[in-house]
Amino acid sequence: MIKTSELVAIALQTLKTEASSIARLKKSIGREFTDCVKLILFSKGRVIVTGVGKSSLIAQKIVATLNSTGTPSVFMHAADAVHGDLGMIRKDDIVICLSKSGSTAEIKVLVPLVKAADNTLIAICGNMKSYLAIHADYVIDASVKIEACPMNLAPTSSTIAQMAIGDALAVCLLRARGFTEKDFARFHPGGLLGKQLYLRVSDLFSLNPKPVVKPGDPLRKVIVVISSNRLGATAVLEKNMLKGIITDGDLRRMLESHKEIEGVIAADIMTKNPRSIDKNALAIEALQLMKKHSITQLIVTSGKKFEGFIHLHDLLREGLV
Repeated sequence: MIKTSELVAIALQTLKTEASSIARLKKSIGREFTDCVKLILFSKGRVIVTGVGKSSLIAQKIVATLNSTGTPSVFMHAADAVHGDLGMIRKDDIVICLSKSGSTAEIKVLVPLVKAADNTLIAICGNMKSYLAIHADYVIDASVKIEACPMNLAPTSSTIAQMAIGDALAVCLLRARGFTEKDFARFHPGGLLGKQLYLRVSDLFSLNPKPVVKPGDPLRKVIVVISSNRLGATAVLEKNMLKGIITDGDLRRMLESHKEIEGVIAADIMTKNPRSIDKNALAIEALQLMKKHSITQLIVTSGKKFEGFIHLHDLLREGLV
């Protein structure tokens, strides 16, 4: 049975080997790389990313990253290209081909077809003397000294290198396009990431009750308003101006500190200048504010106008917590 200490050592060596492979890619970031970025940036077509085996899986990841950051891209498996998928390549499309060896049978069939169609071919290749590297219009060197696999067979360091080059291309294009958080949110409307980028307080609070009392209202009314609205708090307004907030916690502290509660009014126990958030703020900002101050609700405002409450439960329901 292999020891735990041995497993840790193997894992750390794997990471060290792959990190070293990425570090070696510095030599690949030069004129050839920047020319590829500019070529894609000003292209009227899409980016077609292709490969075989493990490289095809990395190609799919690169396509996903490019699409999500503003560069229209399509994955094409190199083996399927000669069985009809070649038809997806349009006149102005740029083809990026990933390959460790650069000389597999599928690549040798695909390359002449891409060149015959007059599409620009970019190679991300692990062998600079290979068929692919020789015939591509542009070559980005993704070679590695050794795979993390102890037999130096399973693509590990080489696939990490390909992915890193793809990420570098995507980030350069993102920055060159002036891609913003709003653009990112537009391409990621679903899931937690999308919600963090586009969901606003105004999308969540409007269906909640709007409990309100006046500064002079008696304690009994304050308790009834808080209990009946089930938000754990009420706003205190005077002539439509926000004066404070009373929470369940304020009521408990009042009962602990007041022996006599007759005559206690809202103004006696409210918290002045309560935490609030503008209705147009991102919902994730409301969550961050609640976490920072260890509270479960926030007053929602529009300018100085009281609009209502957003509760931690609203954020839980949307999966932000």
